[in-house]
Amino acid sequence: MTRSLRRGLHVAGGVALGLLLLLGTAAAPDALRIGHFSMADADSNGHPVEWRPISFSDVDEKTRYQLVQRPVQGDTTTVVRALSDGGASGLVRRMRISPDQHPILTWRWRVSNVLEDGNARKKSGDDYPARIYVSFDYDPSNLGFFDRAKYEALQALGYDQIPTRALNYVWASTVETGTVLPNPFTDWVQMIPVESGSAKVGTWVREQRDIRADYREAFGEDPPPINGVAIMTDTDNTGGAATAYYGDIVVRKQPGARLDTIGHMEAPTLQPE
Repeated sequence: MTRSLRRGLHVAGGVALGLLLLLGTAAAPDALRIGHFSMADADSNGHPVEWRPISFSDVDEKTRYQLVQRPVQGDTTTVVRALSDGGASGLVRRMRISPDQHPILTWRWRVSNVLEDGNARKKSGDDYPARIYVSFDYDPSNLGFFDRAKYEALQALGYDQIPTRALNYVWASTVETGTVLPNPFTDWVQMIPVESGSAKVGTWVREQRDIRADYREAFGEDPPPINGVAIMTDTDNTGGAATAYYGDIVVRKQPGARLDTIGHMEAPTLQPE
C-alpha cells in the first residue's frame, strides 16, 4: 500500500469518525421537553397540544385542565391549571424516551391545598392535588403467572394500555417524602411522595428525580423505555377539591455523562405513539 493511499484512508476514516461523533451529538440533546407548556399552543379545549385527556369510566366528574398565564418566580409564563372537585381525569403525552439516555426528570408545580383525607396507603385516600405519572413499556410476558392472568383478564374486559409498570410522583398529604410504596389498587404502580403536607402550599416548587434510580428501587430491575408521561389532579376517592398548576416538564442527561463509544450513540427516542 502506497504512502498516499494510506494517508487517504486515514483521512477518510477520520472524516467518517468525525461525522459519527457529530451525528451522535446532534441526535442526543442534553434535554428533551416533554411538556413545554410555557411555549405551548392550546387546543379547542384549552389543553396543550400534543397532550390528550385520559378519563375513567367509573368517574363522572372530570378534572378541568387549561393553559393559563401565571407569575412564576417573578416572570409571567404559561402553565397548566388543574381544577378538581370530587372528580378525576388527567392529561397524557404518549412518547418513547430512553431512561438510560435521559434519566433526570425535572418539573415545577404548585398546589393551593392538600387533601385532608388523602392517604397513600388506602384506596379511599388515593387522591392527590398533583401527580406526575411516568409509564413504562414493560413486556407483559415477563409478568408472573398470577399477574399475567390479571393482565389478560383486564384485556378481556376491554381495558387497553394497561400500565404494567409506572411511577407516580405525588404531592401527598401525610406520607413521608422519599417513601416508595405500592398504589393501594395495584403494585404495578409505585408511589413516590416528593412533597408532603401543607408547608409549601401556594409556592412554586422545582423537583428533580432520577427515573432510572427510582425505578430500580421500586421494581428491583433496570427500567424499560418510557412510553408516556401524564399529569393528574384527582379528588374522586376523598370527595375533596384541589387546584394545582404544572410548569414545564423536562428530561435530561445524567450530569457529567459522556458518550464513551460509537456503539452507544443512539438517537434519543421521542416519538408520538
